[in-house]
Amino acid sequence: MNQSDLLFLVIFVILLSSLTVFIVQFVRSRRRGGGDVDRRAGWWEGPWDDDDRKR
Repeated sequence: MNQSDLLFLVIFVILLSSLTVFIVQFVRSRRRGGGDVDRRAGWWEGPWDDDDRKR
């Protein structure tokens, strides 16, 4: 295995792992309900945060 074969293998592994991460993130965001802004809030952010701002 020469240097160009090794470089091709490294680039191929990087591209494959990047594609896998992209697909996993896309599937997870679709399963959560798409681009709903209200659903992106964390479990620690509740309606009580809005009550403090209105006073």
